[in-house]
Amino acid sequence: MTEKPKSKSFSWPFWLLLIGSVSLFYFLGKPNYVGGNDRKRPEQSQAVSNLRQVGLALFEFDSEYSSFPTESTVAKVTAKHPDHGLDLSGKSSNAFFRQLFAAKLTQSEQMFYAQVAGTKRPDGDVSAGKVLSPGEVVFGYVTGLSTNGNPARPVAFCPIIPGTDRFDPIPFDGKAVILRIDNSVASLNIDKDGHANIGGGKTLFDPDNALWEGKIPDVRYPEGLSTSKPSFFQKVFSK
Repeated sequence: MTEKPKSKSFSWPFWLLLIGSVSLFYFLGKPNYVGGNDRKRPEQSQAVSNLRQVGLALFEFDSEYSSFPTESTVAKVTAKHPDHGLDLSGKSSNAFFRQLFAAKLTQSEQMFYAQVAGTKRPDGDVSAGKVLSPGEVVFGYVTGLSTNGNPARPVAFCPIIPGTDRFDPIPFDGKAVILRIDNSVASLNIDKDGHANIGGGKTLFDPDNALWEGKIPDVRYPEGLSTSKPSFFQKVFSK
């Protein structure tokens, strides 16, 4: 009688090794995986990197004009650079950031951008009437500050929902990205109501927290974001 060939079997160690190998390749191949709570979306990393560049330009501006851009520094910039040819009027964060171009401290529109709903990638045209056009700036801005203020005060930030003190949790997985007076960049948790939480039950723009010493921060918003494809949270919080 002919013996039937024995079926091949695999030991438990083999299966454990196989499963472990597949899991390892999955996580190594998964985009932007860092591990645990350290994972960052590329859009958030881009915002952090660009805010650092904005911070350097703001510090140079403060060194020359004794504050970050305000309505009163327009005349000072124009007196020093009468040939800048830019329209520095307006109430938006775009208008204040244009002073950095007029003061010859940057020629890069790219550093004011991050991939957030409503923005458009800057075209690099920094001519009069074109520099930082609506949609090319993602960052909100608090005017009236200087390096003499509380180092932890926020100067620029995103993704702010225009017209509010709240942030859109969608772009950066529930994080708000903040540039502070000391030129550090922090990522803060956005709570269920859209506020950036600084701990102790306090929110970023609450005048009662120690950052503002009872004063209401003068927040300015990017141009164009409120009219361009708002996310669900932008629609809810802007009502």
